[in-house]
Amino acid sequence: MKQLVLDLRPDRPPMLENFVAGDNAELLAHLSRLAARAPDASGAHLYLWGAHGSGRSHLLHAAVARARENGRAAYCLAAAEVGANLPDEADALVAIDDAERLDAAAQIALFNAFNRARRNEQTLLISGPVAPRELALREDLRTRIGQCLIFETRPLDDDTRAAILRVLAERSGLRLSDEIVAFLLHHGQRDLPSMAAAVAALDGASLEHKRPLTLPLLRQLMREGLKL
Repeated sequence: MKQLVLDLRPDRPPMLENFVAGDNAELLAHLSRLAARAPDASGAHLYLWGAHGSGRSHLLHAAVARARENGRAAYCLAAAEVGANLPDEADALVAIDDAERLDAAAQIALFNAFNRARRNEQTLLISGPVAPRELALREDLRTRIGQCLIFETRPLDDDTRAAILRVLAERSGLRLSDEIVAFLLHHGQRDLPSMAAAVAALDGASLEHKRPLTLPLLRQLMREGLKL
């Protein structure tokens, strides 16, 4: 496994570079091309889907940031922020997060954005928790989304998660034994922000108790209310 480069500081904005790719390398490459309007991505819209914590929101914000770096107008809107109209600026990248939460007026706005996208050379980037056919949206909009390039955000495998836990712990001067790593993978939340928060909490608890982190101590901390 190649060396992991992680930047999970809470004040660090989402970027394509600080997303741990795992099996999502092709998706990251296409988002980069889409943000730059590369010739092989021109005119293509993209829908990405995956479970909560799979990094969908991170990727949308990161693609918008990359588009702005490339000189494009770019917008990232949560479903609740979408009204009766979406930005119609030419050549803009418009990202919509959690499309399944769009209300009736917002669904019409997105459908209209699809209709004018070719004329104004916009790119639409949309996310949701399920494949297009399973979205609880009006049929004509669901059909349009189904015609996008579609990527599923792939979860990290356990080997990568274990490596991430060890890298995060090493940065804090915390040693995680194999049995503790296995325990965290089995009992803890498995998305990156949660793993980073768990390691930070364990580091603080180890310092407070003035003891190295052991499995008995970890179990004691959980009985005392530590959430993984």
